Amino acid sequence: MKVRAAYFGVFTALALIFSYVESLIPFHIGIPGAKLGLANLVIVIVLYKMNVKSAYLLSVTRVVLSGFIFGSMFGILYSLAGGLLSLTVMAVMRRTQGFSVIGVSIAGGVFHNIGQLIVAMIVVESYSASYYLPALLITGLITGLMIGITANEMLKRLVNLQMGMEGR
Repeated sequence: MKVRAAYFGVFTALALIFSYVESLIPFHIGIPGAKLGLANLVIVIVLYKMNVKSAYLLSVTRVVLSGFIFGSMFGILYSLAGGLLSLTVMAVMRRTQGFSVIGVSIAGGVFHNIGQLIVAMIVVESYSASYYLPALLITGLITGLMIGITANEMLKRLVNLQMGMEGR
């Protein structure tokens, strides 16, 4: 139990560091809220090396902490919606075992943007935000691909890392 808590603490710190680094990178492609999703790398690793419950806990912890440190309440709302929808889709795909880490990550990137878009449409009380959908799908696909390739390579190198929870 102590080992899992220690790993969880390390993963939380890494996710917060990646969130901070991402806030420093000027990534403006004309789409409001579009980000690289660096912290999602840690979420994908936890999904594969620990378990779904730990991945959800880490996702919520990271979003809330990084929102209070680097963002705003609206940022937390958007990030939670995107992160929880993304993680739910990734967890289902991981469980079916018919998808690679890269495929799971791509779906996560796409559904993260869909979750945020749904919240945006609710907040502005209009479907007008849906005009961003094609650009958000492409952005999610590209960033999900980059995160997936990186996560896949990391998981190959972390194959001997035992946390006592793999495969659950």
